[in-house]
Amino acid sequence: MTPVTRQEVLGLYRKIFRIAKKWQSASGQIEETIKEKEYIKNEAKTLFRKNKNVTDPKLIKQYIEECEARIEIGLHYNIPYPRPIHLPPMGLAHKQGRTLRHQEKLRKISKPIYLKSHDEVS
Repeated sequence: MTPVTRQEVLGLYRKIFRIAKKWQSASGQIEETIKEKEYIKNEAKTLFRKNKNVTDPKLIKQYIEECEARIEIGLHYNIPYPRPIHLPPMGLAHKQGRTLRHQEKLRKISKPIYLKSHDEVS
């Protein structure tokens, strides 16, 4: 990891914890605010620790973009949890074959960047 990339990653980590410190839930309830603050901290710790040994520059860049996207979406909607996506069900494909593989590929490609690592952790 280059020093510039390292500083960028550490800056994002600090930014997330500053956001968690100032976080206020949309409902304004103290219990919910505390719960959301803990979720932000735990999610950041889990994902950053999971990816600390990644050395591929392209993969690091992808994780940085995902982190920035999740920060922006969380701040914009005032929801710390990843937004759900709605993909069409795979009802038309057979249980095996080219059509099923093609639909699985399309579903994987259509997944937004801010949800790439969410399914791996949760």
